[in-house]
Amino acid sequence: MANINSLGRHVLAEFYGCTFETLNDPEVVKRYMTEAALAAGADIRESVFHKFSPQGVSGVVVISESHLAIHTWPELGYAAVDVFTCGNKVDPWDACKYLSEVFKAEHITATEMRRGIMKDCPRAVVNQ
Repeated sequence: MANINSLGRHVLAEFYGCTFETLNDPEVVKRYMTEAALAAGADIRESVFHKFSPQGVSGVVVISESHLAIHTWPELGYAAVDVFTCGNKVDPWDACKYLSEVFKAEHITATEMRRGIMKDCPRAVVNQ
């Protein structure tokens, strides 16, 4: 069996049944996304969040290990979240677990995708 290494892990998570007030408040969403990054052990670099009219929030927390991103549909109680981490220090599932708790989601679906898969290769070679 081939040895498969990857550069990163990308979790795509969907949170259903969250409250309108939480998902529509850019400061709350920013705080929760920042806390999720810290809960996963990430090193935060910067973040930007935007409030839409009449509702909704989008934002990203840039971490040394990649990023956490979110877009909310408060009127549907729904949030789409991406947690992409590189290396072995940060576990994207820890961030998702934290978000499921603070968003008080009634239902969550999530899947993980390995990014930059390197088969039988101890290190990546970049063609120049």
